[in-house]
Parts: sequence; C-alpha cells; structure tokens
Amino acid sequence: MRPSGRNLSEMRKVSIETDVTKHAEGSCMIRVGDTHVLCTATIEEKVPPFIKGSGLGWVTAEYGMLPRATNTRMRREATAGKQGGRTVEIQRLIGRSLRAGVDRVALGERQITVDCDVIQADGGTRCASITGGWVALCLAVNKLMKAGDVISDPLAEPVAAVSCGIYAGQPVLDLDYPEDSEAGVDGNFIMTGDHRLIEVQMSAEGATFSRAQMDQLMDLAEAGVTELAALQKAACA
Repeated sequence: MRPSGRNLSEMRKVSIETDVTKHAEGSCMIRVGDTHVLCTATIEEKVPPFIKGSGLGWVTAEYGMLPRATNTRMRREATAGKQGGRTVEIQRLIGRSLRAGVDRVALGERQITVDCDVIQADGGTRCASITGGWVALCLAVNKLMKAGDVISDPLAEPVAAVSCGIYAGQPVLDLDYPEDSEAGVDGNFIMTGDHRLIEVQMSAEGATFSRAQMDQLMDLAEAGVTELAALQKAACA
C-alpha cells in the first residue's frame, strides 16, 4: 500500500491554471498533489552571444524554491551569494529538456526564459517544473504566433516529465515525498507527448534493479506522460 493510498499506476491529482501573473508573456501554476510550482515565460528579442547571427532561437530556464516550500525554512540562496549545486543541476535540466522540444529555426532569433519557482514541495519538483514550464512556454509562443512574429509553430509536441520508482518492492508512478525518501530505485523520465525520450535519470538508492523493472518503470512513465500531455494541450488551447 502506498502512503497516499494510490494505486501503483495512479498519479497524484494534477491541475494547471494559466495566466496567473499579469506581466509574463506566458504563465501557469501547476499543482501535482501537494507540489505547487509557479512557471513564467519571458520573451526577449535577443539571444546569447554564442548563437547571435545564426537565426536560431534559444530557450533557457531558472529554478528556485521559496524558503518555506518545505517543512523547515531554507535560507534564500541569494543571501548565500550563490546557487546550490542542486539548483544549478535542476535548472539546466529544465532548460535542455524544453529546448529539445523546440524547433529553434521556427522560433527565430529570440530567447524565451522560463522561470520555475517552487511554492510548495512534496516530491517531483523538477518534473512539475518541466511540465508546467512547457505550458508557460507554449502560451508565450502562442502570443508570438498571434502577433505574426512567428509563422510556423515551433512546438510540435508537449514536453512533460514524471517520476517513477521502486517503493516497497513495487514499481510505482509519480513519487511523492514519503515515497521518494524511501524508494529503493528513483527515476525521472522526460519525454515528448508522443513518447520520444529526452532524458532519463535513474539510480539505485540502496538496491540494484533489473532490466525488467526498468521496463516496467518506462511503461508507467509513458502512461503518466500521456496523461500530462493531455492536460498541457488543454491548458494551452
């Protein structure tokens, strides 16, 4: 039995509320159970120097957690004078995951920055950030297309992410914090809505796992991403 009472293949309740901020070109609040992330997308008519003049667009991301996103207060990273290693790793993951789903030629020579701010954490913050980040990105791109600044849609398929793991000897979909902290195997699966893989992060947390178990987790992830992609498309419609 999972701590939440969910079935092995059952995700937490997911909701995506769009246009939650006034100024950002695209924004949403994604809630995956008790994990809540605010995602905003900002369009800039410039690109990093290393691709200037190439005609290619760029998508990047930043990630952070509010001090009371968890059960004890965390110090703001700004007061420490630098970002922690976990933050840097996650925001790089978000950026490259979203870029993988973008036709950068169609986007044109401009940059979209996706900011993901964790309001409340209960496991799976990076997965929620990628999933919600794509919605914010899509809403921003829709504005570019409506204005005629982008002619061809650079977002062919949604990009979504979900965690899977081995908990109490069983493969489970969408780990919350109690499961994540006790899982024998923990994995994050990032893929497009049509199940093309972008990145898989898997590790044993105290016990090895078999190829058959990995395949089971992949099947669960595909089912979860199918559900998430449908919600993303509905949010952006």
